[in-house]
Amino acid sequence: MKLTSKLGLSSVIAVGLGLLAGVSLAQDKVDHPNTTAGEVAYKGAPVATADLKRVISPGAPDMSEAEFEEATKLYFERCAGCHGVLRKGATGKPLTTDITQARGTEFLKVLINFGTPAGMPNWGTSGAFTEAQVDMMARFLQHEPPVPPQWGMKEMMETWKVIVPVADRPTKPQHKRDIDNMFAVTLRDSGEVAIIDGDSKDIIAVITTGYAVHISRPSDSGRYVYTIGRDAKIDMIDLFMDPPIVVASIKIGLEARSVETSKYKGYEDKVAIAGAYWPPQYVLMDGPTLEPKKIVSTRGMTVDTQEYHPEPRVAAIVASHEHPEFIVNVKETGKILLVNYSNMDALTVTTLEAARFLHDGGWDSSHRYFMTAANKSNKIAVVDSKERTIAALVDATKIPHPGRGANITDPKYGPVWVTSALGNENVTFIGTDPENHKDSAWKAVRVIKAQGGGSLFVKSHPKSTNLWIDNTLHPQTAVSQSIAVYDVNNLDAGYEVLPIAEWADLGEGPKRVVQPEYNVRGDEVWFSVWSGQEEESAIVVVDDKTRKLKHVIKDKRLITPTGKFNIYNTRKDVY
Repeated sequence: MKLTSKLGLSSVIAVGLGLLAGVSLAQDKVDHPNTTAGEVAYKGAPVATADLKRVISPGAPDMSEAEFEEATKLYFERCAGCHGVLRKGATGKPLTTDITQARGTEFLKVLINFGTPAGMPNWGTSGAFTEAQVDMMARFLQHEPPVPPQWGMKEMMETWKVIVPVADRPTKPQHKRDIDNMFAVTLRDSGEVAIIDGDSKDIIAVITTGYAVHISRPSDSGRYVYTIGRDAKIDMIDLFMDPPIVVASIKIGLEARSVETSKYKGYEDKVAIAGAYWPPQYVLMDGPTLEPKKIVSTRGMTVDTQEYHPEPRVAAIVASHEHPEFIVNVKETGKILLVNYSNMDALTVTTLEAARFLHDGGWDSSHRYFMTAANKSNKIAVVDSKERTIAALVDATKIPHPGRGANITDPKYGPVWVTSALGNENVTFIGTDPENHKDSAWKAVRVIKAQGGGSLFVKSHPKSTNLWIDNTLHPQTAVSQSIAVYDVNNLDAGYEVLPIAEWADLGEGPKRVVQPEYNVRGDEVWFSVWSGQEEESAIVVVDDKTRKLKHVIKDKRLITPTGKFNIYNTRKDVY
């Protein structure tokens, strides 16, 4: 990449990496007093108008440095998760310059503006990007991507904070609320998490966290919630306190998606793990304090072509119930790692070969088999956590995207695990009972229809006979603003559509409906109605039995709510 600038190449790259926050250095030091110089450079500082220079890659349209900075920020916030930091593709298609320059600016503008039914969001027509931003992104994608800096133990230690030492934390809850029925709700674009009481529907606290929290994982005991933002910041929230607060935090990289704590008997909550998208690595930490103990890189060879990959990102991580191990998905290489934490001075890692590109997944109903999507290979990998082997690779239709999936009892095939898809309308049922339903085990035994592609989550509950399917990324608003629900005992009857966004009674905005989540009793389903940062959003609570509106949670603090994690269901792997 050729850059004409008084700043020099390294400075321009630092400016170009205007990732996530887009704030000035001075303000960043005020808001984040423990921010390192490397992190500030990665986030980038604004370029003064007088200093604007042109940014040119061979064969690419011209861009100013200010445009390059803004586009880099938008790319990391909205696009890198699917297409990769280096744009080599994963859930989304590769966006390397040989491809993007051949397509050209006008083609890319149409794609960015309208999206696709295969899961590419309609960034323009939804209002997420302005017309000028759509044009800017189309030009940006034809330039070579800036390469972020690395992030090691020194950088982690500079960000690690124990705000409340373990000895100073309460020994019992300071309130009378039911912790098991609390929800941790991601407020995506405000960099916060709301803790909501599932009984009263009151917002107990809104807690500043990393940007765009991807998941919240309760500790095995349920006392702590570990959140991880897409900026790789982990916050450990103590639910015993009134109100809950962050008691420890650390930044384990520059982009991340996954965090988990140990669940094996005798090791409960002693070890925490987090996986980074950049740098591609995972980190083992002390559970109660988040002190980093060991960093392990995931760079290496792919399972199929046996070629080196520079960016094999860590996707889903789950804690084994059978061994003192974490099960770690390495997206781009297609490898699943069994990381034994019983002796971190002599770490043992078993590598299982699955398929590319590994993404999310969850347990079957027995909690023995980890079902995980290799979504661009259109397969579900089944990990036998007891025998520590790949039990099967099951074919699924285009781009399976299960989240944690859903476990139901199929009236014909017995216990099955369910995934929807980004790329089409199909919802796939996979048999999970090799003992009592051997003929159905590890096969796609049934395929039903959703409203279309762009589904992110399916959900059910052991006490329910409903199967809920969202279509958050579908380009048609009538679909993305509603939910489909099947009767598990009468699947042939088709689905009922509920107008969740209409029930929320909001003003302007995309109002995408995302992620069904049950309460602890399994009699309510919560949905996020996700609008823009400057628009009104809500959480809609539906009675699971009657499928009628029960409650709408509205509050000016509910900014861009997305993922919701019920404490009991998440820590007990109930889905």
